[in-house]
Amino acid sequence: MNEANLEQTGAGLIPAEEGWFVLNVRDALWVTGETFGSVCLFDGPNELFTQVGYRLRVLMPGQPNGMYHHEANQEDFLVLAGECLLLVEGEERRLRAWDFVHCPGGTDHIFVGAGTGPCVLFMAGSRENWPEGEGLFYPRSELALRHGAGVESETPDASVAYAGSPEWQPRPPDVDLPWAENG
Repeated sequence: MNEANLEQTGAGLIPAEEGWFVLNVRDALWVTGETFGSVCLFDGPNELFTQVGYRLRVLMPGQPNGMYHHEANQEDFLVLAGECLLLVEGEERRLRAWDFVHCPGGTDHIFVGAGTGPCVLFMAGSRENWPEGEGLFYPRSELALRHGAGVESETPDASVAYAGSPEWQPRPPDVDLPWAENG
């Protein structure tokens, strides 16, 4: 396997092709949105990782990481710093650093930043073998709606679930985080 070339996007590095690589979080492509926090795109916007997807999320208190949903395949999450709320199967759980969450395929969930500062989440999910038309589903949830993370009408269409959401901006989070320090 060859080493992948890393390409500068102006907002961070992304792999330009398939292959192995080393990429520091500080140098990677980040996108930030006022509604859904910030996300580090290790494999870039084209999702070169076809088997497992990885994301690093930074949420401020009250920010959800997206809309309440479930996926066909499992997803796993690790809170690296700060606090958040896990909305899962209609329940609310408070999480703190080093809490691990496993969601088998079909588990309704979303995270909402909590506490007094940023929450940093490491996210991983399988991308293989999604049944056609059954990869994502956004159910209506009163709990999620109360947290600004829910859809009014259930839908399998992400473009419907996120209609009216502000665009992502290519830039890192606006908060002091360990990887933002020079070093």
